[in-house]
Amino acid sequence: MSSCASFIFLFLFSFLTSFRASAQDPNYVYHICPNTTTFSRNSTYFTNLRTLLSSLSSRNASYSTGFQNATAGQAPDRITGLFLCRGDFSPEGCRSCVAFAVNDTLNRCPNEKEVVLYYDECMLRYSNRNILSTLSTGGGVVLWNTQNVTSNQKDQFRDLVGSTMNQAAAEAARSPRKFDARRANWTALQSFYGLVQCTPDLTRQDCLSCLQQSINQLPTDRIGGRFIMHSCSSRYELYAFYNESAISLPPPPPPPPISTPPVSAPPPPGKGGNSTVLVVAIVVPVIVAVLLFIAGYCFLAKRAKKAYHTSSAFDGDDITTADSLQLDYRSIQTATTDFAESNKIGQGGFGEVYKGTLLDGTEVAVKKLSKSSGQGEAEFKNEVTVVAKLQHRNLVRLLGFCLEGEERVLVYEYVPNKSLDYFLFDPAKQAQLDWTRRYKIIGGVARGILYLHQDSRLTIIHRDLKASNILLDADMNPKIADFGMARIFGLDQTQENTSRIVGTYGYMSPEYAMQGHYSMKSDVYSFGVLVLEIISGKKNSSFYQTDGAHDLVSYAWRLWSNGTPLDLVDPIIVDNCQRNEVVRCVHIGLLCVQEDPADRPTLSTIVLMLTSNTVTLPVPRQPGLFFQSRPGKDPLDSTTKSLLGSVDDASITEVYPR
Repeated sequence: MSSCASFIFLFLFSFLTSFRASAQDPNYVYHICPNTTTFSRNSTYFTNLRTLLSSLSSRNASYSTGFQNATAGQAPDRITGLFLCRGDFSPEGCRSCVAFAVNDTLNRCPNEKEVVLYYDECMLRYSNRNILSTLSTGGGVVLWNTQNVTSNQKDQFRDLVGSTMNQAAAEAARSPRKFDARRANWTALQSFYGLVQCTPDLTRQDCLSCLQQSINQLPTDRIGGRFIMHSCSSRYELYAFYNESAISLPPPPPPPPISTPPVSAPPPPGKGGNSTVLVVAIVVPVIVAVLLFIAGYCFLAKRAKKAYHTSSAFDGDDITTADSLQLDYRSIQTATTDFAESNKIGQGGFGEVYKGTLLDGTEVAVKKLSKSSGQGEAEFKNEVTVVAKLQHRNLVRLLGFCLEGEERVLVYEYVPNKSLDYFLFDPAKQAQLDWTRRYKIIGGVARGILYLHQDSRLTIIHRDLKASNILLDADMNPKIADFGMARIFGLDQTQENTSRIVGTYGYMSPEYAMQGHYSMKSDVYSFGVLVLEIISGKKNSSFYQTDGAHDLVSYAWRLWSNGTPLDLVDPIIVDNCQRNEVVRCVHIGLLCVQEDPADRPTLSTIVLMLTSNTVTLPVPRQPGLFFQSRPGKDPLDSTTKSLLGSVDDASITEVYPR
């Protein structure tokens, strides 16, 4: 009995503390910032934006009501903004979420004039148009739980969703806060929880219209789902995803009536003994039922919540889901002739890579997780969920995967020319990469990273961009590979910070390697190192000059400062290259490796620099150097942080920053 009590206590404790944690660490859901109207950082609009964001996050904002709107500036640079916190959140939780969103917005949407950021706890929106007291049903985002409602309950569950959510919508439209949450009975052990909310500046009719549209988009064949729009949102789950104690819930409707035998009249006064027996007979079963309900509820809620968060990062993306890519292990064995040694084409920290041919004649590259790898399973799951959602000509394409027993296998499109380092750092093969091909590779990699950072529906940080992770197809077009260390920006960090540093020596930005801060600018730094390697044909991590330049980045900076950037160029191509293009690429590479992340250009700017000679490039500043390596010596002296791995292109797996 004590273990049962401990279990219930721990459940209640974790349940309550989850809300406290959520107020401190907002859970990112989605963002929308169409690249149709933009601004520059030295513009009046940006000045007005900073004023607006400061106003929304000030101590004088209306955190007690959970809603605030503001304007700044005059037309045509006038900007209007608002925030809306979920109705069950305290003023402190609301303030925390808004402050986080204000700091986050310029990372996710650095120069767009119209922006909406969605978190579980709050929403931040601003625009160069008037958005106040105006119904907007744009920006629809649907998310759902991966678990389906059983087929024999679908109609009943759909009716429950419709009736409960529409009742909540009607009440929300009438209320001043335009918010309502309610609970309904689903089964004996499960309750249904629904929540709807509009921005309070809407009229009653506009709020009701918005919520009805949102509710009609809910995926009622799943045990949890939500639909978010600019002006309203609706959500339901089979667990209490909001803080019930913070709001006054209407009582759930009574269960259907059942026939019961008539109840005898209460005993007359003076029959205290019989009354006590009756009370005990009623109370004890009720207590037992409540305890069983809590235990069952805990199990089901935990399972449902875990399933929901597994899917929510990707739901709403219209690319083929990962589940449809699962392959049978025997078919992969057949394709690779049971992973024959003759078919082996590579090996890395993940395991071995084999060439194979599927039954339909498609050539594939099969990446098999080593069973002795202590780190690979997490990277495997990450790579499947990330790469399955990406489609771009400069990203390697995932064709399938296998997850059977202890076997973990990824099946990619076969890229015949191996990886960039295979040609770039081999004196016998460097000549196959003339300047035209190298310039094409630089541009292709830039476009691939731009897709990851901005053009896909997810903001993805690769975190391990290097020459060996750039594959080359039959036409020597680059394809970025190895997403085992990639992260969806905002889900695995707080304030651009992580406690687990991954990457490769020589490519990691200083702020990431030493402090755990990572962002899109971390990939920009890695890209800059890669550009300098492609130009020089030399590897940064094993570079050493007797004149004191301990790595390629500092050597390139020295040549640039001396006015001799062409001395960096690979001798094999120096006589047959477009010198203006080369110098411009050296310039771009040095801009990317500057110490201050704010000084580094974004990938959209880099692509523009590479494709347009009319864009004026700023003067680069001193590079930020993570370490200085020389052959035979430890890459980090004893005064800096000790990192796991070797100097020679080794991936770091576990590092905890200060």
